[in-house]
Amino acid sequence: MESVNLPVLGMTCAACQHHVEDALRSTAGVESARVDLMAHRASVVFDPTRARPEALVEAIRGAGYDAVLPRPEAGGSRADEQATSDHKPEAKAVTMLAAGALAMLLSMPLGGEMGAIDHALMRALPWLYALPPDLLRWMLLILTGVLMVWAGAGIFSSAVRGLRHGATNMNTLVALGTSVAFLYSVYATLLPASGHQVYFDAVLLILGFLLLGKALEARAKRRALAALDSLSRLRPVTARRIVDGVETLVPLDEIRPGDHVLILPGERFPVDATIIEGRTSVDESMLTGESTPLAREPGGRVLAGSLNYDGAVVGRAESLGEATVLAQITRMVEQAQSSRAPMERLADRASAIFVPVVLALALTTAAAWVLATHSLPLALANTVAVLVIACPCAMGLAVPAALTVAVGRGAQLGVLFKGGEALERLGHLDVIVLDKTGTLTVGRPVLEAVHSLADQDEDGLVRIAAAAEERSNHPLAHAIVDYAHGRGLAWPAAEDVQILPGRGLTAKVDGRECLLGNEALFQEFSIKLLQNVPPPEPGVTRLWMALDSAVVAWFDARDALRPDAAEAVAALRRDGLRVVMLTGDSVAAAEPIARQAGIAEVEAGLDPAGKLARIRALQGSGLRVAMVGDGINDAGALAQADAGIAMGTGADLAQEAGDVLLLRAQPSAIPAALELARSTLRVMRQNLVWAAVYNVLGIPLAAGLLYPAFHILLSPWIAAAAMAFSSVSVLGNSLRLRGWQPASLVQPNAG
Repeated sequence: MESVNLPVLGMTCAACQHHVEDALRSTAGVESARVDLMAHRASVVFDPTRARPEALVEAIRGAGYDAVLPRPEAGGSRADEQATSDHKPEAKAVTMLAAGALAMLLSMPLGGEMGAIDHALMRALPWLYALPPDLLRWMLLILTGVLMVWAGAGIFSSAVRGLRHGATNMNTLVALGTSVAFLYSVYATLLPASGHQVYFDAVLLILGFLLLGKALEARAKRRALAALDSLSRLRPVTARRIVDGVETLVPLDEIRPGDHVLILPGERFPVDATIIEGRTSVDESMLTGESTPLAREPGGRVLAGSLNYDGAVVGRAESLGEATVLAQITRMVEQAQSSRAPMERLADRASAIFVPVVLALALTTAAAWVLATHSLPLALANTVAVLVIACPCAMGLAVPAALTVAVGRGAQLGVLFKGGEALERLGHLDVIVLDKTGTLTVGRPVLEAVHSLADQDEDGLVRIAAAAEERSNHPLAHAIVDYAHGRGLAWPAAEDVQILPGRGLTAKVDGRECLLGNEALFQEFSIKLLQNVPPPEPGVTRLWMALDSAVVAWFDARDALRPDAAEAVAALRRDGLRVVMLTGDSVAAAEPIARQAGIAEVEAGLDPAGKLARIRALQGSGLRVAMVGDGINDAGALAQADAGIAMGTGADLAQEAGDVLLLRAQPSAIPAALELARSTLRVMRQNLVWAAVYNVLGIPLAAGLLYPAFHILLSPWIAAAAMAFSSVSVLGNSLRLRGWQPASLVQPNAG
């Protein structure tokens, strides 16, 4: 299977979104299709042996819309943004509204009976009332006809294309309403003796307010997508390559892995690189949310897009282009913003039938007014009001707008949501399960002591242990290797290394069978541990070592609690969540850490299968569980939990499991992610309620529900203004999340 992102032109509402999705899904060879109304983009997974991107474009065009193949340099992200923009609707909106106000003024002498406003206007503008009524009607007809073609051509052509393909959308309603009002007014102009009222002012104002709404909506969408745009702009387009001491400025595409790149103060790193010369501090806040400048020296890794503060450094290019962490983050944010939240399904079902239902209601309104009042002008005005007040856009944007802004804001804070479903699950939790090593603790334990039998060479044992552990990614393995490096030891490569998750490993070093792990591993291999060995001190993790099935040494390592762990746990408990710690470490190592963090429920000595069973047991009791782990060793538990939260390091995103990835390895980001998820769900609900209430109340008001009791009718142009601002209000409410700040987030300490 292959995937492609296609910019889609001509979509105006949720109904358009459904038409494009249906057209793509019905194309042979398409596995899945998802259309993003916010970014005007279709994400399609297809079988290249049965479908080609050109066929997908044709399918979209066959549905009455347009699409273009993404430019190669666009990298698949929001390609051809200029093509999807709406050619400056602000100017057209202002012109139409000004013309509508003028048309309303010119229509005053044509209104029949004169009221107080007419008398006041006649005194102020006597020349207006001196003009012949027929001349005023023809002036209004010409003005409205010309401006309808100039400003409304896109609206009418979209409606016609939709009808030609058997589809309806918001433009169908507006085009039908304005066309009926215009043609009726043309009839009244051609036959002035009929005495019918003209609605040219309403036509201009309806189109004006619609265009104004589109302009404000486009601006709000750009702001909602600003986080993704800012990520895309982080990577420079050129790099300073050094070859044989000569510096050359070259396009970024010419850089290859292993090239030496110079980065000056104030410049951004063009690639993921390892520092080989110089020292500096870097700002990775746009990537990880880490606001404190980070010191980097030879051997340190720096991510593409990071800002170099105060030192010229030379780095060796490691990852390029789409393989950089920046590209992976951008891709994850883009995919998450395009995803669907479960809450959106109700809105999808409503939007799918919205336009046909409104058309039926408009016909019912027209018939009811004609039968009740025998007044064609009243029936016309109320029918047009019903057509233009209905707004499927507000319903279609209610959930994706909030999701888009929240995902972008989360990325700025170092919290990557994998999609709308993950975010929604994160907002409904009962239990938070925390791993110990690397989650609550720093994850870099330090070897405190090496205990060897009297007849064994300590350096020789450390050398063998380092050889075996060198290929392991476990924090205790790093502790042994770091300890060996510190003593200046060298070792041969190990053979037949087998990692046993949650227990240890086996390997062959210098022809000897080496076993390194916890007590459970030694019991599994039926190797008896030494008697009369003092237990480890509280907070210390013990690792046993055997050679050729005989115990020869044990290593004691200590890990430190992260500075913000206790406050993070307290924040979770304040939110009413039950906090549990599951760890593969011994009780002696786990309980002191749990006490320092403020966790009462601790289960130690669990291998990955044990953690998985414990999470299933919690779920079996009806609880919704989130698991927080390192994303690799805890992959099974993360997948089993209702919500998996992976503590990332910013360097291995492709391997991370879970629904949420925390780019900063700080526990304080956990309650922040939960808070953002809950705030987002709150905004989604507000948007859905507002969109539903607006349409449920607005359409009956436009139909004349208040007329029998209060003689109140909704003018068509007022209905159009309400329609335009309904979707803008949903976007505006969603944009509040751009400035969201986590109340529980503890600012990271320096360094």
